[in-house]
Amino acid sequence: MQRIALYPGSFDPVTNGHLDVVRQAVHLCDRLIVAVGVHHGKKPLFSTEERLAMARDVFGPVAAAAGCGLEAATYDNLTVTAAQTVGAIMMIRGLRDGTDLDYEMQLAGMNQVMAPGIQTVFVPASVSVRPITASLVRQIAAMGGEVSHFVPPSVVAGLKAKFV
Repeated sequence: MQRIALYPGSFDPVTNGHLDVVRQAVHLCDRLIVAVGVHHGKKPLFSTEERLAMARDVFGPVAAAAGCGLEAATYDNLTVTAAQTVGAIMMIRGLRDGTDLDYEMQLAGMNQVMAPGIQTVFVPASVSVRPITASLVRQIAAMGGEVSHFVPPSVVAGLKAKFV
């Protein structure tokens, strides 16, 4: 039986924090599906297609090096429903701090009731990436700040193109 994991998020943009989670997650499953959430009421900086391409570009080599299959896909329903749809047995969630833990524990509890066969797996962020959030990266980039410490090189280029 193939161990399929779903790693959901907005990935707007992909950050070094996301990369840190993927580096750990690829050792926990045979196939990792990076699920880009599409919320029709929100206006992301990067299009859905751009976020999918970033995910494939940044996470693909990491997964391949670990012998883990990687897919990037979208979803616009409940995350737990998306996990069920792809046959995932686990959902990967990154944790930066205690605030994340409190929120993620609530989600995990609700998801467990809705889909008892899907386990939430918490991956602690490495110390070097704990302060990184995509929203802060977007704000820094919008104001002309240096973001190369927070995102992969290909994402730096994409952010510069957005704020020229």
